Amino acid sequence: MAPPDGTAFLKDSTAIVGIGRTPFARRLPESEKALACRAVLAALADAGIAPSEVDAFASYTMEETDEVELAKAVGAGDVTFFSKVGYGGGGSCATLAHLAAAITTGQATVGVAWRSRKRGSGPRPWTDTTAQLPTPAQWTRPFGLLRPADEIAMLARRYMHEYGATRDHLFNVALACRNRANQNPAAIMYERPLTRDMYMTSRWISEPLCLFDNCLETDGALACVLVSAARARDCRHRPVYVHSAAQGLPAQHHGMVNYWNDDPLAGPAWTAARHLWKQADFGPEDVDVAQIYDAFTPLIPLSLEGYGFCGRGEGGAFTEGGALETGGRLPLNTAGGGLSEAYVHGFNLITEGVRQLRGTSTAQVPGAETCLVTAGEGVPTSAVLLRN
Repeated sequence: MAPPDGTAFLKDSTAIVGIGRTPFARRLPESEKALACRAVLAALADAGIAPSEVDAFASYTMEETDEVELAKAVGAGDVTFFSKVGYGGGGSCATLAHLAAAITTGQATVGVAWRSRKRGSGPRPWTDTTAQLPTPAQWTRPFGLLRPADEIAMLARRYMHEYGATRDHLFNVALACRNRANQNPAAIMYERPLTRDMYMTSRWISEPLCLFDNCLETDGALACVLVSAARARDCRHRPVYVHSAAQGLPAQHHGMVNYWNDDPLAGPAWTAARHLWKQADFGPEDVDVAQIYDAFTPLIPLSLEGYGFCGRGEGGAFTEGGALETGGRLPLNTAGGGLSEAYVHGFNLITEGVRQLRGTSTAQVPGAETCLVTAGEGVPTSAVLLRN
């Protein structure tokens, strides 16, 4: 029986047993629905589970393919649980949490989480000038913060001013992700090295963020399959257990810019982290490899601080000396992340976490047994701790 506060309720009760993905590219010919189906069927084949056994789905509110169409197309059975999580990339890890809760409480037995997106060839969400701005955007868009890059650029400038972080620290993040992508044949930036000179002389996107501080724009889809821990032991691959999961929405939060918080640099990661570590049997010092949401390079130092890998203002310095590289203090985004593998709202960070704990990554961390995966910082977020 779980304790009254529920802290151990989901601990290691479910496992990821299948992962799948489509190719990644700036432009793919298939529809988002077709890509979603391909990724889901690939994940089920990886798990050795028939589509007819699927009875739960979870994805993002921004996902264009709904569970009704997906269930019909892949041949799912009767579905007894389905959910969608808001706030774009902030929802990635929460999809696993929702499925884990459904399976643990007996609402479902085989869950599929997925994300399919044609961001490379599709429109940008902020370009629709016919739609009335939601209330939060009325405090940003009219004043020149038109894109997420502009909002994070403002936070980055504040962070650099407060703590002395530099563009070299942001370059360390971009370089670590690019180096891992150079080892990953599935990455868009495979065999495309990045140098400091390239970084420092690239064009501004929103100062102080240059081209290489921004994620890729990608078409592609990914999926994973969850089952109970008991069933996972009989599946094709070594189970990767969902050890802890959390979501985070701070008091008085304002998406991306944190206008109303006492400290705009203490974002949703801090709220999610407190709950995540409270439920876990290990702490930040025990994490072997991390897949941290990297739509923009400044999110990495902010997240390093939020999830407890270093103190306030120390995230920039943490990146020095190859700390984020293989063999460093915290190997990061080992398939290339959103900056250099593909940007599919962070779902590729989940699948890479699974590969690391299976021992099948293209940039394998020797003996990896624990992995932190995080969702988007700056918006209501989520995170999971995986272990094998």
